[in-house]
Amino acid sequence: MAEEWSNWSGSVSSHPQRIARPRSEAEVQEIVGAARRDSLDVRVVGTGHSFMPIAATDGVLLSLDDLSGLESHSLERREATVFGGTKLKRAGELLLERGLAMENLGDIDVQSIAGAIGTGTHGTGPTFGNIPTQVKAMRIVTADGGVLRVSADDAPDTFRAARVSMGLLGITTAVELRLKPAFLLHERTWRVPFDDVMAQLEELVASNEHFEFFWYPGLDMAECKSLNETTRQPESVEGIEGERIGWSANIIPSVREMKFNEMEYSVPAEAGPECARLIRARIAERHPNIRWPIEYRTLAADDAFLSTAFKRVTVTISLHEDARRPFAEFFADIESIFRDHDGRPHWGKIHTRTRDELRGLYPMWDRFAAVRQRLDPEGRFLNGYLRTLFGE
Repeated sequence: MAEEWSNWSGSVSSHPQRIARPRSEAEVQEIVGAARRDSLDVRVVGTGHSFMPIAATDGVLLSLDDLSGLESHSLERREATVFGGTKLKRAGELLLERGLAMENLGDIDVQSIAGAIGTGTHGTGPTFGNIPTQVKAMRIVTADGGVLRVSADDAPDTFRAARVSMGLLGITTAVELRLKPAFLLHERTWRVPFDDVMAQLEELVASNEHFEFFWYPGLDMAECKSLNETTRQPESVEGIEGERIGWSANIIPSVREMKFNEMEYSVPAEAGPECARLIRARIAERHPNIRWPIEYRTLAADDAFLSTAFKRVTVTISLHEDARRPFAEFFADIESIFRDHDGRPHWGKIHTRTRDELRGLYPMWDRFAAVRQRLDPEGRFLNGYLRTLFGE
């Protein structure tokens, strides 16, 4: 009997024939082999934080939760290999114990490392790329049941495709990360009116390693956050409102206890301020009941074929709505602003873009498609939704 699965927010559900929880790479290979014999699709799920039906399947839903932890590390070389199901929070803990850290993280740390890489998860900072840019190499179980290690040195096209691939090339069982020595961050948070943060935005982005703000429509206030590496100790800011110091893996992520649905678009950095102002005006005019915040972050350019920051310095803007409330009309209205500014939607967040539209946004779309076709000619890792984008 098929089991029911739903994502974190409840916006996506499916009834896979099987839910598999392998504990080793060899078990992943066996599961893929069995699915191939039975002509079943295979999709991988982490914590279900994608709001699009990327993981949904009526075939085999494979969870990597039990394929987790640190496989190896080198403090001298500043690198480590973690298994694909390792949650970002746990990865941070394991690396810190060994004096290492990822250079940047996303807004939350509950996702699996494979899922975060596959969807292009990112943090903020104009000199920092998304999480996939911290990947040195990957091990992938491919559709034929083999294990393929890909890196920029031995398979550059495959590597550039794999770094943001939504699991379309295979199942990422292990990730080799480029790291840095563990470091402390000084966080400052403060609130100012929207017009004030926009007037200072260029300076705030340039003068901080990491800067972001959340604009709250009902209040017309921006909650700002800056993070900068420091040698100061945590006790030096004790008792100072809006400031704290701690290890990077503990400081960067935020806690998100209330469930929501989300849309996020990446636009050219120069278009970010105008987009933010237009969104503010549109919400005031047409959506006065929206209360959840709009998030504004920055992102360095990279060269992964399907990265939303491919070959352009980027601003990302995110919309949120309570998971218990309708969101489609609001998101669609704001999406038109992103469309007008050459926006690329986050792969794991709600959007309505078609294959032809997306192909026009990604110069390397056909090269990605060629890698996908070569590694998975039968479409074993496609589901109904992904076939509309990447199927033959």
